[in-house]
Amino acid sequence: MTVMNVRRRLAASRISTAGSAALAATAVGLGALTGCSASTAADGRSDGKLDIVASFYPMQYLAEQIGGTHVHVTSLTQPGQEPHDLEISARQTAQLQSADAVVYLKNLQPAVDDAVAQSEVKTKIDAASLTTLEKHGNEVGGHAASHDTSKGEESGATDPHIWLDPVKYGQVAEGVAKALKKADPKHAADYDKNMAALRKKFADLDTRYKSGLANTRTKVFITTHAAFGYLAERYGLTEEAINGLDPESEPSANRVKDLEKMAKADGVSTVFYETLVSDKTAKTIAGDANLKTDVLDPIEGITGKSRGSDYFQVMESNLKALRTALGAK
Repeated sequence: MTVMNVRRRLAASRISTAGSAALAATAVGLGALTGCSASTAADGRSDGKLDIVASFYPMQYLAEQIGGTHVHVTSLTQPGQEPHDLEISARQTAQLQSADAVVYLKNLQPAVDDAVAQSEVKTKIDAASLTTLEKHGNEVGGHAASHDTSKGEESGATDPHIWLDPVKYGQVAEGVAKALKKADPKHAADYDKNMAALRKKFADLDTRYKSGLANTRTKVFITTHAAFGYLAERYGLTEEAINGLDPESEPSANRVKDLEKMAKADGVSTVFYETLVSDKTAKTIAGDANLKTDVLDPIEGITGKSRGSDYFQVMESNLKALRTALGAK
């Protein structure tokens, strides 16, 4: 059993044993403190806004951009918090229960999946159902080199990181917009307007990535964990991940050796790491292979360390880092 699957079972167990009790008890307590919730008002919202709970930043961003002034969005994952291992508190469970809508990505955060399943939220928007998910592992994009897939390294698991592909993320946005219009038809025209603006930004970003990565010295890049599979496939690149889809799994000695050999053979110059997990392994491999290190942000949250203040700014920073590492001409 992989590390990620163990975590998923533990998270599911925690929710199944405590979720129902927390849902009932805390909802009553918060109701007494606030006097009413969004769902108790005559129009379904206490302040006239659609109350949306998002599972983590990429879902929060879409809800905010499409919903605009007509929504109030709260994220279950705080800035700087690694989303894969999120545990739902009793307060968050009650918050979810009283929301008008939830936007989440099924199979990324097991605790969220279980909390959503147990909640009575009328509008449940699962991003995973709004585009096509694929299976990725340590190696993405068709690279021919063999590698070890021992314990701790996932190979061929369903990859949830769809937001790192502007095209797939745009497809998710379209589905979110459609769901919000259905939940709040009074403001459908504004949701359409906001979605149109967002659609253009996704198209422009896709164009910049296509042109920016079309002519490079190498097509191979090394990352801490396999978060960039969809991006790699979209733009004809090959991602080689130190770990699998689980950012905190440990690579085997054979995998490390393979990466060092591959880096030399394919002219790889850089090992990318990210801000929300340890960079120790990435820097060790880079040091042993005489490679540079840089940040490639999976945009699972925005913090003071992020190279940008929102999704599009960080994606632009990622493009710049990739162009430098791949030797773009």
